Amino acid sequence: VKSEGPKLVPFFKATCVYFVLWLPTSSPSWFSALIKCLPIFCLWVFLLAHGINFLVSHRSASRILAGLIFSAVGDAFLIWQEQGYFIHGLLMFGITHILYSSAFGMKPLDLKAGLLMGIVSSSCYAFLYSYLSGPFTYLVAVYIALIGFMGWRAMAGVQLCNDLWTWTKLSACVGAMLFMVSDLTIALNEFCFPVPYSRLIIMATYYAAQMLIALSAVETRDEEDFRKRS
Repeated sequence: VKSEGPKLVPFFKATCVYFVLWLPTSSPSWFSALIKCLPIFCLWVFLLAHGINFLVSHRSASRILAGLIFSAVGDAFLIWQEQGYFIHGLLMFGITHILYSSAFGMKPLDLKAGLLMGIVSSSCYAFLYSYLSGPFTYLVAVYIALIGFMGWRAMAGVQLCNDLWTWTKLSACVGAMLFMVSDLTIALNEFCFPVPYSRLIIMATYYAAQMLIALSAVETRDEEDFRKRS
């Protein structure tokens, strides 16, 4: 963790800039899009700092980088969501969750975690359903399925009972849960009712989630270094 901390300093600074400027969402602009996306750009740099060869040779890391790229595009679309780009943002983040799920992998399977995540996802959609109309009725269902699947794969990697876990797997799990909290807050605020301090909750949990998921990409390097020391 200590070795990765300095590489995240630009991310923390960019996040502080976003919260200090706190640009009004009612006035979308390319500048506000840049400020919102800047912390995600810094996470690109964080992963690239590990070397191009590392990203090329480790598919999970390269898929997380690709997910961050689609996230930034989704963030930009959501700046103009009132102009009709909300669905575009939804699509970009849907692709992000597919990439993250692929990065986390299908082993171990952990069907209990899958069942738990299925119940949580179904309950969330059941609550939202009565507020949805038109294409959002099925688009939100697909999106919840994708983020729920991503959460399952992240959760499955943390085998606490068997001591088969690492700090990076735990990072991925916590990051996925925070991502779900962020997106659920968006859904409640967008379709159901105004959520107090919604923007603060959404962005704080979102940036933390992306940072933790980016951190999980360094696991392959940790394992590689361990094998060399052994």
